[in-house]
Order: sequence, then C-alpha cells, then structure tokens
Amino acid sequence: MITGTDFVVVPTKDFDRAVAFYGDTLGLKAGQRYGDHPGAEFETGNLTLAVMDLEAFGAPAGGPGAPIALRVDDVAAARAALEGKGVAFRGDILDSGVCHQAFFADPDGNPLILHHRYAPRG
Repeated sequence: MITGTDFVVVPTKDFDRAVAFYGDTLGLKAGQRYGDHPGAEFETGNLTLAVMDLEAFGAPAGGPGAPIALRVDDVAAARAALEGKGVAFRGDILDSGVCHQAFFADPDGNPLILHHRYAPRG
C-alpha cells in the first residue's frame, strides 16, 4: 500500500531564516514555494524537506521532532564545512560500527544529523 515517503515537514517560526539555512548554509536545492504562504521545499536527493511556518497554515507549531539524517560522503569534511559557516555541533563524530554521524540543529532547534553509512546493509 505505501510506496515511499514524499516529504518531511520541518517546522519553523522564522521562515526567511530557515530558507537561508537550508538553501545557503546546507546548500540544498530549493524546489517548490507555497505561493504567498511561508512554505518551501528543499531537495536532499531522496527526500523532500518541506520547511513551513505551520501556524500560517492553521496548524499548531509543535516543537522539534525526531532528527533527520542527511546523507553525506564524508561526515568530517561536511562537518568542517558547516562549522566554517557557523553551525555548532553537539559532541564528537559518532562511529556506530556501521556509520559515522555528527549531530546539530537548525536555527529553530530541529535536530539534524550528518550521516554516512560505511558498512553494507544486512
């Protein structure tokens, strides 16, 4: 019945700041804008991040949810590039035995992870 995941909503209270973070800081390709409403899509390659001021759409704002893992080829290099743009990370790079991860948040506190799986699945 379910054939995939189309998008994940990333809530924001400062739409312009969020657009700058996801577009300029993270370098994600901007996609669809939601007309006059504060909503925009950013493409990660396999999942769309729908950045939205939920209150402007009549929905409760909610708070930061579960982390979104963003796939990169090299966690250390991606982390260094983002630190150069002022992004703060929590802790050291984590090696789980199958992947490397680095934890940070967007300006609204939504948790994000730089992620690289180096071991085969299964």
